[in-house]
Amino acid sequence: MNPKTDLKLVFSLIVVGLVWGTTYLGIRVAVETIPPWYITSIRQGIAALLVLSLLLYRKQLSWIGWNNLKFQLIPSMLMIVIANGFTTIAEQTVTSGLTSIMSALSPIVIFLGSIAFGLQKPSLKGFVGVILGFLGVVFIFRNGLEDLLDPNYKTGMLFLGIAILSWSAGTIYSKKHAHQSSNIALNLFYQFGISSLVQVVLAVLLSPRTSVSAWSTRSIGAVLYLAVFGSVVAFFCYYYALKRVSAVQVSILNYVNTIIAVFLGWLLLDEVITYDLVIATALIISGVFIINYRKK
Repeated sequence: MNPKTDLKLVFSLIVVGLVWGTTYLGIRVAVETIPPWYITSIRQGIAALLVLSLLLYRKQLSWIGWNNLKFQLIPSMLMIVIANGFTTIAEQTVTSGLTSIMSALSPIVIFLGSIAFGLQKPSLKGFVGVILGFLGVVFIFRNGLEDLLDPNYKTGMLFLGIAILSWSAGTIYSKKHAHQSSNIALNLFYQFGISSLVQVVLAVLLSPRTSVSAWSTRSIGAVLYLAVFGSVVAFFCYYYALKRVSAVQVSILNYVNTIIAVFLGWLLLDEVITYDLVIATALIISGVFIINYRKK
């Protein structure tokens, strides 16, 4: 290993790859008995309190100013409220494995978005990678087009598509403005706090008659896991990495997430792994790898 290797960066990338790979399973378990917006609002609320405790302990809690608040508001809405919230809704009708496979397309979306906004130049290998990713999606639906006739499944896939686009936009924006503040914990506190307030309003409006007594211990445990590891730990590592490498490079961790999520879905939730899903996963991962491959 190069002596100048940033070990904190390597650790952060490993944590993001492993933890976010398990969150698809956690979300699937949580939605078994808890309405989606309650899951996300509680998850981000707990995360905000944990980060607040850390800031108070370090005596770093402070007002970030209206200008920086604006920069924190946008990724909070795009990546946490919309992307995380809509993914949670989608997993009511879409398996955790399929959700992770579709979410693995985000690096390709980020690549195309970076070209559209002049942040990256188009290339032949990039085009090949996009084609492979598209073929992966084709394989997912090759023998399952009739599933789209199911309104619940179709709605789930629609929410998932919006989540992917929103996450990709948030990642590009965050990378562009990563220099705005060096205090990741302080930024995350505001992001989690803002998103939790928005999501609790949505929870009350969209699920007004929910019964807390119907929430299972298993689902509540999943929400706690999502809050501590899926939000606080993983997001902290994600933003640390995003300050040091490109948005596209960080996004390739999605294929690590995918492999972990598909395996855990099969192992713990008895989700079926078909040949089409295996081929789709291989095509999407290959496409992402080709887009991001650098000899150096």
